[in-house]
Amino acid sequence: MFSHYNWVPALEHNNEVRGESLDLIKFIDKKFEGPSLMPDDPAKQEFADVLLSYTGSFHKNVTASFKAEGMNAEAYGAFDYIEDALSMFDDGPFFLGQFSLVDIAYVPFFERYHPFLLEVKKYDLTSGRPRLAAWIQGMNKIEGYKQTQSDPKLLIESYKKRFLVTT
Repeated sequence: MFSHYNWVPALEHNNEVRGESLDLIKFIDKKFEGPSLMPDDPAKQEFADVLLSYTGSFHKNVTASFKAEGMNAEAYGAFDYIEDALSMFDDGPFFLGQFSLVDIAYVPFFERYHPFLLEVKKYDLTSGRPRLAAWIQGMNKIEGYKQTQSDPKLLIESYKKRFLVTT
């Protein structure tokens, strides 16, 4: 099912349609059985809210560089922000230490950005960012995520078309 905008996944539950990705993952975490994807620690919950609210700015700052020559300061700043965010908790390689909704929210961006920037801009977003590199490695070890990964070549071609990049 798609939302009324016809471009993002949606979920209908009890005659209610939810179509915003972040709202969807929060709703699923609260309404369905299984281990919670949000920590009990109030400091981690607060930081999760900060990171989740940053996803739109993050995407905008990074994709603004896609049509430009080279990389722009906003993209560098966005990746540095993520590197810093990954240093807040040291009980695992993930944003909140342990795997959470925040990781689920950010991994699609990196799944697309990393190969695209390597191919088109010759830019490795993990260079000089060891926590980001460790996070990507940690995500790539999660079986459920590995099963959903897209072919990087298809992602690169899609982004080239979307952002009108020619090589």
